[in-house]
Amino acid sequence: MRRSPIAALAAVFLLLLVWYVSVRQAALFAIGIGMGAALAGARFGFTTGWRLLVVSRDPRGVIGQAILLALAALASLPLLASFPELKAALGPPGVSLAVGAFLFGMTMQIADGCGSGTLYKAGMGVPLNMGILPLFALGSFLGSVHLDRWLALGAIEPVGFVERYGALGAIGITLAGLAIAVALALAWAGPQGRQRWFDSRWLVGAVALAILAVMNLVVAGQPWGVVYGFGLWAAKLATAGGMFEPGANAFWSAPGNAEILRQSVLLDVTSITNIGVLAGALLASAGTPSTGRSLTGKQWLIGLIAGFVMGYSSRLAFGCNVGAMVSGITTGSLHGWLWVPLAFAGTLIGTGRR
Repeated sequence: MRRSPIAALAAVFLLLLVWYVSVRQAALFAIGIGMGAALAGARFGFTTGWRLLVVSRDPRGVIGQAILLALAALASLPLLASFPELKAALGPPGVSLAVGAFLFGMTMQIADGCGSGTLYKAGMGVPLNMGILPLFALGSFLGSVHLDRWLALGAIEPVGFVERYGALGAIGITLAGLAIAVALALAWAGPQGRQRWFDSRWLVGAVALAILAVMNLVVAGQPWGVVYGFGLWAAKLATAGGMFEPGANAFWSAPGNAEILRQSVLLDVTSITNIGVLAGALLASAGTPSTGRSLTGKQWLIGLIAGFVMGYSSRLAFGCNVGAMVSGITTGSLHGWLWVPLAFAGTLIGTGRR
């Protein structure tokens, strides 16, 4: 499909949001378009970056992700300290996080895409990711339904570095942690891998996504997320079909979630950004053939199952590579730092490297 009609449709939708919903939601849709274009245009894949490091000892993707985290944290942490109305992406460390992060790291490699990867690749028209998207949403919804049972297995209160140590302390912890992560990645890569540590494509994607993530924080009042929107879509369908009673569930009966479930999906900040990512990826890839490879029936089945488990586990882990890692780390949440090694351990299994 040509780019001009897609751009025209996106512009019309943007104007409709301004007129019938709100300027804020229109701005978030535009931010989502930028995110989708950056992800697809730079092929900035969180799953791919980790796989390249593990399988090929190529550290460029992981270093690109570290640059994204550093830039976004340098802007986000002072904003959170100065404006209490802004929310950090805080999650409670516990059994739910440990199980969810590990399973997510494993299945994102099998499904060839994390939350944002599934979203932008579906927007690009990759068949497997288009098939995974509804199953990811179903898994995320079921994860939210069962979340209270997982939390009952053991969890502590969320830990926010800004609240405990202030902006400067949180920045120091974050940059030190990222420096250690980069050093470990370079050590893993070995002498040959260290010779190819820089890639302009990853740098461009990192800078663009960092800027857009900070814009999302300011406009939405909360960090960039993906998973919640998926679960909300499935919850709305299940509720409308009479298959789910939200009032009887701990997660969906909570005041904030119950209100969002009753409202139009266009009022949800995560959903509107997700829609923008789809549109942005479609715009960036317009006129180019799908990048999806030919799969056997067995590969399709395994990929779809992995997509469902990925959705379920992402809810248990309080986010994916975006909601837990990017937003968690850049807004000073301990759970984001715990998520990374647990998900990386899962990636070692998912890529066949034990």
